[in-house]
Amino acid sequence: MRISFAAPAQPKSGAIAGLVTEGGKLAPSLADLDGQLGGALTRAIKSSRFTGKKGEALEVLAPAGLSASRVVLLGLGKPAEAGPLDFERVGGDLLVRLNAAGEKEAALTVDVLPDLRLEPSEVAARVAYGAQLRSYRFDKYRTTEKPERKPSLKKLTVMAAAHAGAKKVYARLEKIAEGVFATRDLCSEPANVLYPESFAKQAKKSLEKVGVEVEILGEKEMEKLGMGSLLGVGQGSVRDSQLLILRWMGAGKTGKAKTKSSSRAKKAAEGVPLAIVGKGVCFDTGGISIKPAGGMEDMKWDMGGAGVVVGLFHALAARKAKLDLVGACALVENMPDGNAQRPGDVVHSMSGQTIEVINTDAEGRLILADALWYVQETYKPKAIVDLATLTGAIMVALGRSHAGLFSNDDELSERILAAGKTVGEPCWRMPMGEDFNRMIDSDIADMKNVGGRWGGSITAAQFLERFIQDGTAWAHLDIAGVTWSDKDRPTAPKGATGFGVRLLDELVTKHYEK
Repeated sequence: MRISFAAPAQPKSGAIAGLVTEGGKLAPSLADLDGQLGGALTRAIKSSRFTGKKGEALEVLAPAGLSASRVVLLGLGKPAEAGPLDFERVGGDLLVRLNAAGEKEAALTVDVLPDLRLEPSEVAARVAYGAQLRSYRFDKYRTTEKPERKPSLKKLTVMAAAHAGAKKVYARLEKIAEGVFATRDLCSEPANVLYPESFAKQAKKSLEKVGVEVEILGEKEMEKLGMGSLLGVGQGSVRDSQLLILRWMGAGKTGKAKTKSSSRAKKAAEGVPLAIVGKGVCFDTGGISIKPAGGMEDMKWDMGGAGVVVGLFHALAARKAKLDLVGACALVENMPDGNAQRPGDVVHSMSGQTIEVINTDAEGRLILADALWYVQETYKPKAIVDLATLTGAIMVALGRSHAGLFSNDDELSERILAAGKTVGEPCWRMPMGEDFNRMIDSDIADMKNVGGRWGGSITAAQFLERFIQDGTAWAHLDIAGVTWSDKDRPTAPKGATGFGVRLLDELVTKHYEK
């Protein structure tokens, strides 16, 4: 689908769309059209239950005298209460309706309405952004899908007086959408296609095109570094584990990129302001502590945290973000075989701390432990955020709409909470403390990897905190409940959501980008 911006005009073909505010009040462009049609739109509203409330829509088929195929009325609610997410929803809802109707092209007029809180250019751009986000499909393996089930819309024109400004605003949002789509693609791939080595190679190929520096550590390199915690998880798989390191050094870019060696040496000496680490279990059987068969196919997206890291770096590099950022993706498969890690094994982490492995299905924290330590030792970040589909317990606590937030720093937590609220990726801060921390003490090692039945997502976070160095602000996002959706959402079809890319882009924009 191609999205473009233009000055308001009367389309001669395809569908026409416009906004209606609460109480059934037509936006100016629709009011003018209604006059040309002898009040056909007003009559249609009066004969329906459509009132212009947020999320409502009404389709009116080709009234006499109109060359277009249909008019779609989109409810906005009260303009004074409409924010960016409301306009994104308008765009997403419109896209779904147009595809359902088989439309090939459409024009949506975004009028300047009284009491709007947003600039007109922002409003038009957000509508386009919502349509773009909702247009995602992962269909590379569909070979027999009937034409009537495929999206029909090829062209969407957003018409607004501020169309030039809207185009500029959308140019940035479009890059973020590319990052979201990159994450959704990774999470949607089956595990026979996406495994640690192919994940790393695919990320390297795509990210280097937009200027990200990429380094891949194999098992030999990790063994030399003492990453026994990470390597223990993958030792039952025929696929080698990988540690994917990403660097975007955009703070001082004025044209030519710095060389890899100079930027890396400089950051190692000075420290970076922020690092992002993601769990990348490309498939999780549970290992020897094997999962039940029902639903195990979902574990292809247990690499969701790593997927977010890749998507974020794509978005930031594509829009030339002015900051220095380091990322790491710990990539493994957790499989059972004769060489697999056993419950009761003790492993040595890169930090020097020992871990008694009670449950091999609590593997995400084991790989993150070494990845977190490596990033801190190598790049000395002032703040670090990790993302992981870490625990089912977080879904029991928060359902499928919020990510769990755990942190040792109030300021970082507040920033993440605010960013999530702004972009519609909400988080909820969970408690931590010494009582929970003692639950992971081991009788024979420095710690064990599970703390028992109660507070499972909290004890998992307490485990990760033991690998955060003094003075480093840290936040952990448990995204197990929000990485995948079993139903359509306003700006995301069911499946991989890309949750986290927009949140972290907003965090970076507000607090780290120059």
